[in-house]
Amino acid sequence: MSTVSTVNGGISFWYAKEGTPAPREPLPGDVSADICIVGGGYTGLWTAYYLKKAVPFLNITVLEAKFCGYGASGRNGGWLYNGIAGRDRYAKLHGHDAAVRLQQAMNDTVDEVVRVAADENIDADIHRGGVLEVAYTPAQLARLKAFHAVEIAFGEKDRVLRGARETAERIRITGAVGSTWSPHGARLHPAKLVKGLADAVEALGVTIHESTPVTEIKPKHAITPYGTVRAPYILRCTEGFTAGLKGQRRTWLPMNSSMIATEPLPASVWDTIGWEGREALGDMAHAYMYAQRTADDRIALGGRGVPYRFGSATDNDGRTQPATIEALRDLLVRFFPTTAGARIDHAWSGVLAVPRDWCATVTLDRSTGLGWAGGYVGSGVATTNLAARTLRDLIQQDSGQAGPTDLTALPWVNHKVRRWEPEPFRWLGVHAMYAAYRTADRRETTSPRPDTDPLARAADRIAGRH
Repeated sequence: MSTVSTVNGGISFWYAKEGTPAPREPLPGDVSADICIVGGGYTGLWTAYYLKKAVPFLNITVLEAKFCGYGASGRNGGWLYNGIAGRDRYAKLHGHDAAVRLQQAMNDTVDEVVRVAADENIDADIHRGGVLEVAYTPAQLARLKAFHAVEIAFGEKDRVLRGARETAERIRITGAVGSTWSPHGARLHPAKLVKGLADAVEALGVTIHESTPVTEIKPKHAITPYGTVRAPYILRCTEGFTAGLKGQRRTWLPMNSSMIATEPLPASVWDTIGWEGREALGDMAHAYMYAQRTADDRIALGGRGVPYRFGSATDNDGRTQPATIEALRDLLVRFFPTTAGARIDHAWSGVLAVPRDWCATVTLDRSTGLGWAGGYVGSGVATTNLAARTLRDLIQQDSGQAGPTDLTALPWVNHKVRRWEPEPFRWLGVHAMYAAYRTADRRETTSPRPDTDPLARAADRIAGRH
């Protein structure tokens, strides 16, 4: 397999065919609004959508540093699924029933995104094949069975556990010994969703200014090089780029994730793989992978490359390291040997936001009018929608237009997270953690034991994931 002709960067493969969108006008100077949303990705656009739908007369301004979908919303793996970062911790903090309500809200959110896309005529290549997560070592199988049992305990009664033979009937992955499948998931085209959402929001009368980086957020002020937006509510929806804002360097850590996309694969290769159901595909490794079969019959596959850049830096338009491309290619061929001769058409990277306790949150500070949502740890395609509807309800409650709702009572609302350590401890810690995970994965591959490698357990404790 050659990577000589691979396009590296260019934001992501999802923009390769249509190109990046024509830029909207930057902020023309100082303006006022009822609500200012900082960030033109899924969180910001969904929030604008639901607020404008609820209260059509609101004057809403969205500020985006590059263009809508430049960040994770235009670079992700296209997994619309019901996972949410921090659910187990919320169960410990608020009780099992509260976490079950959060999980049910996420299950419903998958349906909500599909519904709105249909209502707004957003063709995002959505295919509801569910999510299939596989195991291919004894230790992974033990984790998979435990994971399956936990998901059922959180109310997902329609989840299915499959053995090796049943897994192969869905997708033929070399060495797969079991899988768990959830119907609460779909594959989609990330950039088509974010572009359609931006167009829908604009059609409702929301103002979007692109090429307008916000340098600082203060109560009632979003400050940019081109002017300041003044509004009673300023909502920070910047996910992996949050560290670039003044005073936010240690709020959320921008974790890198990288992807490759093959050329369209011929029918002969698909005959060996299966995957007719086009499920979103993941595994139970510690250095997790994620993949989809695209609408035009490619495999888009992702995982961690260099996990973190010193000082919470972000990438240059999605370029990724050659070693990461090779590692992802090797993983692809390990899963599907008949792809060994396939061309890798595109490789790219993006950043996702990781809070110090790995918990996604939604917050509105009623004393300042500052709000934010994020820290999705890579599970944001659906979670952004739930976050946006929750921000809508919090603002309506705060402004006296409505009372508390089921969403404002969810346990992730107003959850407080401590900040990350300063450098160089942040860089050292993250790189040591992922080195441990990769070593643990290698050792588990050759071990007959069903126990999770002790290195991975130690890394989880240090990271604060459990």
